[in-house]
Amino acid sequence: MSEQPQWNSSISFIFAMIGAAVGLGNIWRFSYVLYSNGGGSFFIPYLIAIAIMGIPFLILEYGVGFSFKDSFSKILKKIKPKFEIIAWILVLFVFIVVIYYLVILGWDLVYLFSSFTFNWGTDTASYFINTVGGSSDLTNISFLLIPTTIAVLLLWISVWFISYRDVDEGIGRVSKVLIPLLFIIMGFIIVYSLTLPGSMIGVNTLLNPDWNSLFNVNIWLAAFSQIIFSLSMGQAIAVTYAGYLPDNSKLIDNVLIVVFSNSIFEICTAFGVFSILGYMSYMNGIPMVELIAEGTSLIFVVFPMVFNVMGPIGRIIAPMLFLAILFAGITSALGFLEPMLSSTAEKLGWSRKKAATVLSIIGCAFSILLTTGISSYMVGIIDSFVNEFGILLLIGVQCIIFAWFYGVENFLPVLNERSSFIVGKKWMFVIKYLLPCVLIIMWVIGIVQLFTSAQTFEIVVDLIIIISVLVSSVFLTKLKPSEE
Repeated sequence: MSEQPQWNSSISFIFAMIGAAVGLGNIWRFSYVLYSNGGGSFFIPYLIAIAIMGIPFLILEYGVGFSFKDSFSKILKKIKPKFEIIAWILVLFVFIVVIYYLVILGWDLVYLFSSFTFNWGTDTASYFINTVGGSSDLTNISFLLIPTTIAVLLLWISVWFISYRDVDEGIGRVSKVLIPLLFIIMGFIIVYSLTLPGSMIGVNTLLNPDWNSLFNVNIWLAAFSQIIFSLSMGQAIAVTYAGYLPDNSKLIDNVLIVVFSNSIFEICTAFGVFSILGYMSYMNGIPMVELIAEGTSLIFVVFPMVFNVMGPIGRIIAPMLFLAILFAGITSALGFLEPMLSSTAEKLGWSRKKAATVLSIIGCAFSILLTTGISSYMVGIIDSFVNEFGILLLIGVQCIIFAWFYGVENFLPVLNERSSFIVGKKWMFVIKYLLPCVLIIMWVIGIVQLFTSAQTFEIVVDLIIIISVLVSSVFLTKLKPSEE
C-alpha cells in the first residue's frame, strides 16, 4: 500500500507551492491582461480579487489538505462516498493540463536551444508555424513537428525522474533550487529591461489607467480569472501539497507568503515585458499596439523579433528568458501531476514510483499526439475548454462541498492553531456564499463565450474530452481498491 509522503519542512512546501503557482501564465499572460483591462486601474479589481477569492480559497485548500492528509479522491469519498467521482473528474482535468502544458514547455525548450544561434531567423512567425507550433490547417495533422516531439519526450522523462521520488527528495529539492534561480534570472531581465532606451514608453503604455473600465463587469471577471489561473486555485494541488505538511505548520502564514510571492513576480515581470516592447517600439518606430500580443505570440514570435535587433545583449537575454520559462513551467507541471499521482497511488495501492511511471508513460503518449502540425491550435482548444468549462465549475463545486457538506467551520481550529493571522466569520461568509456566486457567474459567461465562438472541430474535441473524463472517472470510482 502507498504511504503518505511528507515535506521535511515548511520551506520545501512553500517553494513547491510557489513553483506550482508561478508558471507560464505569470510570464506571458498577466502583462496582456493588465494592459487590455484598464492598465493601472486594473490593480483595483486585481487586489480585491486576491483579498476576497485568492487568499480565502487557498486558506480553505490548505485547511482541507492539512486536516485530512490524504489523496484528493479519498478526501471527497470520506466526506460523502458519492463525491468520489467529482474528485476523479477534477484530477483528470488537471492531468489533461499537464499533458498540454508540457507541449507548450516543449516549444520553449526548442526556443531555448535556438536562442544560442538565433536560428529562428528574421521571419519569427514562420519559424514557429513550420518548426515548433504548427497552425490551424487541419491537413497538417498527419505529421509530427520533430523538434517539439523530442523536446516533449525529454521533458516527460525529467518530470518522471523528479516525481517518482519522495516529495521532499524530488519536488521539494528541485523547487528549492529552481524557484530562487527563476527569481534571480527574471530579476536580472527586469532590471536590465528598465534601463533600455524607450523602456518608459512600454511602462507608460502598460500602466495608462482607464478609470471608466472599473464600471465594466468584464474587467472584474478578468481580474478574478487571472487570480484563479495564476494561483492554480481549485486544482487539488494545494490540497495535495498541504497534506504532506508537518504538524507544526503555520497554514495561513504560508498562504500569504505564496500569494505575495506570486503577485510580486507577475507584476514585476509585466514591467519587464513592456519595457522590452517599449525598446522595440523606440528603436524601430513600430507602434506599441502592433507589438503587444498574448501568450504564445508574445513569447515565440514577438520576443525573438526583439532579440534579433538587441545586438549582443540579446544573445544573453534570450537564453535567460527561455530558461526562466522552463524553470517556471517544470515546477508548475510537477504540481499539476501530483493530484493524479497521489490519488492513483492511493486508489490502486501502488507505490509512488509505479504510479509516477505509469502516468508519465500515458501522459507522454498523449502529449506527443499534440506535437503534430496543428500543435498550437489543439493546445489552444484544450486549454480554453479545460479551464473555462471544467476547472472553473469544479472550483465552485469544491466550495459547496467543503463549506456546506463538510462544514467550513470545522477547519477553523487547525487553521488558527499556530498561524500568526486568524480567520473567522468573514472568511466563512466568503467561502459559503460569495465565492460560489462569483464562480457560477464566471462559469456561465465563459461557457456562453466558449460555445458561441467555437467551430465544429473545436466542439468535437471538447465532446471527446468530456466523454473521456466522465468514462474514466466512473471507471476509477467503481474500481475496487487493492494492495500491492
